[in-house]
Parts: sequence; C-alpha cells; structure tokens
Amino acid sequence: MQNPWNIELRGLRLGYGETVVLEDLNAVLPAGRISVILGGSGSGKSTLIRHLVGLARPLAGRILLGGQDIFSLPPKAFRRIRRRMGVLFQDGALLGALSVEENVALPLSEHTRLSPADIHEIVLHKLSLVNLADFAGYYPSELSGGMRKRAGLARALVTDPPILLCDEPTSGLDPINAAQMDALLLTMKRHFPDMTIIVVSHDMASVRTIADHVLVLADKNVAYNGGLAELLRTDDPYLRQFLDRKSREDRSAPALSALDPSIRERLAEALDSWLESR
Repeated sequence: MQNPWNIELRGLRLGYGETVVLEDLNAVLPAGRISVILGGSGSGKSTLIRHLVGLARPLAGRILLGGQDIFSLPPKAFRRIRRRMGVLFQDGALLGALSVEENVALPLSEHTRLSPADIHEIVLHKLSLVNLADFAGYYPSELSGGMRKRAGLARALVTDPPILLCDEPTSGLDPINAAQMDALLLTMKRHFPDMTIIVVSHDMASVRTIADHVLVLADKNVAYNGGLAELLRTDDPYLRQFLDRKSREDRSAPALSALDPSIRERLAEALDSWLESR
C-alpha cells in the first residue's frame, strides 16, 4: 500500500512566467524518511520548495501526495493539505512583537478553536521537544540564532504535520548549534516515524548526518535521486565536485594580470593621504 504522505514529482516543470527553472522533474520523496535537496545556487531548490508548499502552481506536470495530484484538488481540500504542512524558514521567521510561546501558538490561535489552556499545553510540549520550554516568555530578540531556529521548528511542528519542510536549518549556525539542529531533526524522525521530512541544505556535514534520501538538482533537472550511501560512492564528476567541495575549472576565464606598479604607488599615496586627514 502506498504511504499517503509520499511526495511524488511527475514530469514537473517549474518556473515564473516564461522563465523555466526546472523541467521534466521525476522523483519520489519517501514518507518516514529525511530527504535532503542539494544543488548549487540558482539550481531551483527554493522554487521546488515553494511549489511543494503550494505557494505556486507548476507550469506543467504533477505533484502527488499518496498518488493524488494536489493541484487538481478542490480549493477546500487543497487548503486542508497545505495546513498539514509545517515549514521551518531559514531565519526562523518569528514575529518580534510576540513572545516565543505566542509565536509557536500562532497557527493554533489563528486557525483552531482550542481553548487557551489546551494551546498552552501543546505549545509547551513542542518547546520541550526543542529544549526551549524555559524560554517560552522570551522575545526573539532575546534569543541566540540557534534558539530562534529551534523556536521556528517548534512552531512548524505545533500542528503535528505529516510533512515538514526545512529551509537551510543549519545555515548561520556554529558547528555545535548545527549539530544540535541535526540531532533535533533526527529526534523528530523518531517521534513522528511516518512524517515526510524535506530539508534544503548546503551543509555536507549535516547531509551526512541526517539524510536517508538525497535529491540533487543541476542544469534544470535531477542530477541524482536516491540513497545517501550510493551518492557518497558516486564517481560522477559533477556530484564529486559538489561532495568534495571542489570548484569547476573555468578555462574561459581570463588570466589575472598584475596591477601596474605606478598605479599601485599612486593608490598607496592616496590612501596614506586619506588616512592622515581623518
């Protein structure tokens, strides 16, 4: 039986107006697994996430959830699907005027009729999962970057979503906080074994720690779609450059020439004059 929260991409073409960012995309992001989306800048990772969340419609092709095309659903059913998705934004996207508890409670206070007491209990439970229960009354400006991301994760989880999408969860974090975020995502996988977790990342240390499944985007298409172990063994030149953090040799780039000595001397004199006038 097909898992109802598998995400399947079939013949997908994504873009904006006449600009095509990704085309003929075919892949399955399995439920109960952490799938990491990799790719260089401009490869279409953010565009794909926007379409998975339903913020934009494909130019062609289908996005299926359990075999059902989400963009063919009636408006009410489509909204219901979107509300079952939790999203961790890159910067946490917390509202500065609200406390941590109020930020995490927002999806429940805005969209449900739960009592304040029930919302409080649910929010504290989610804050406990991310080790922030003692900071419920703090404001975002009073938190570190890592804590704000964890608060954003708690808010993404507050509705017990079957689908969790995380945009660069370790970006901007020091190695200790990045490792803590990885550990939290693995904890979420254990707590919610049927959840489909999608992570966009450039952090290869994180990818090696959390990924069950990897989708690599390049040249408007899928460069790799499969398990982490197979990816790490690949001898594909592009994938190896990506995994080993090697730059592409650009034979068309002009050779760098030395600056004319007389210009360099005039530059030094001008800088000395400017510094002495301060």
